[in-house]
Amino acid sequence: MRYVDEFRDAGLARALSTKIAALCEPGRRYTFMEVCGGHTHTIYKHGLEDYLPETVQLVHGPGCPVCVIPMGRVDDAVAIAEHDDVILTSFGDMLRVPGGNGSFLDAKAAGADIRMVYSPLDALKIARRNPDKRVVFMAIGFETTAPSTAMTVLRAAAEGLDNFSIFCNHVTILPAIKAILDSPDLRLDGFIGPGHVSTVIGCAPYDWICSREGKPLVCAGFEPLDLLQAVHQLMLQLREGRCEVENQYARVVPWNGNPKALKVIREVMELRPHFEWRGLGFIAHSALQVREAYSAFDAERIFDVPGVRVADPKACQCGEVLKGVLRPWECKVFGTACTPETPIGTCMVSSEGACAAYYNFGRFTRQRMRSSVGGAVDLPVPTVGPVVR
Repeated sequence: MRYVDEFRDAGLARALSTKIAALCEPGRRYTFMEVCGGHTHTIYKHGLEDYLPETVQLVHGPGCPVCVIPMGRVDDAVAIAEHDDVILTSFGDMLRVPGGNGSFLDAKAAGADIRMVYSPLDALKIARRNPDKRVVFMAIGFETTAPSTAMTVLRAAAEGLDNFSIFCNHVTILPAIKAILDSPDLRLDGFIGPGHVSTVIGCAPYDWICSREGKPLVCAGFEPLDLLQAVHQLMLQLREGRCEVENQYARVVPWNGNPKALKVIREVMELRPHFEWRGLGFIAHSALQVREAYSAFDAERIFDVPGVRVADPKACQCGEVLKGVLRPWECKVFGTACTPETPIGTCMVSSEGACAAYYNFGRFTRQRMRSSVGGAVDLPVPTVGPVVR
């Protein structure tokens, strides 16, 4: 992106803060969910909660693809990696995600050949260089990363690389939002829609959230002013009695999505009948699997995958955090038994996890707020502006 400082201007942030406050109705509280983990990190890193009135609350949704992977799927991948002739490749933020029998790093320490890659094409290179090995790519992510996985499968098929396959864990965003809306534990006034996912699927697919569920949604970018503007747009809709999908991130997100990306996903993948999400349970038609035409590249067909469901640790409340029912600091083990160095749940591991974001950027502010006695709270100067690097 060419411009950065322009989206971190403290003066404009204060102006938006004033406009948001002016739209608050006396005696009413507002709760908006930012679905994407990237938004959560921006909120905490730049202190955006300090720019919002106390009556406007942001809660975190299931928009972190690493965080929603259940422990059983981690164990399934480890079982694949334990084959002597297998090289398992994965994005770096999956390496420390705990499964029922340990993480990828634990399996690697025990002798499994597990390697970090930056893209599925890196895994394809490893397959070319190791024709005597079966190379498996741990494919995760929402619709954002699914096109690159699908394109890699097409490349492998074109080259006839029969030693490459993917362990597909791609999930889709709309069923997760539906599960959130069906939850009796949470009442929301609107959504800040995920920017990265929307670059692929567009804004139009969110229309049912407004027309059927009566919740406004604004697709937002990832800079501080993007998020403050999205909150202002949501507040304005509520004040004016509107309920629409709006595209704040129009500089990147096309209204109808990316047709080429959607086409390649449809060619290689199809919806699963059901898939387990951490904290949300099984959700119908909420994840992707490899189509029969490309079954030669589907690790779940090639290997005997255990497929055992593993319950989350009782002390971990990642599920409640992912549903927006709890804030990170309200988890019983947050910052004590569960830290980025010793994670119990996925939300403390991923670079988009709400717990990791709050631990790294927001916990000191919360400590000062807790230590204050009544009345005003001595908050630090918000870090929005060109001084943030």
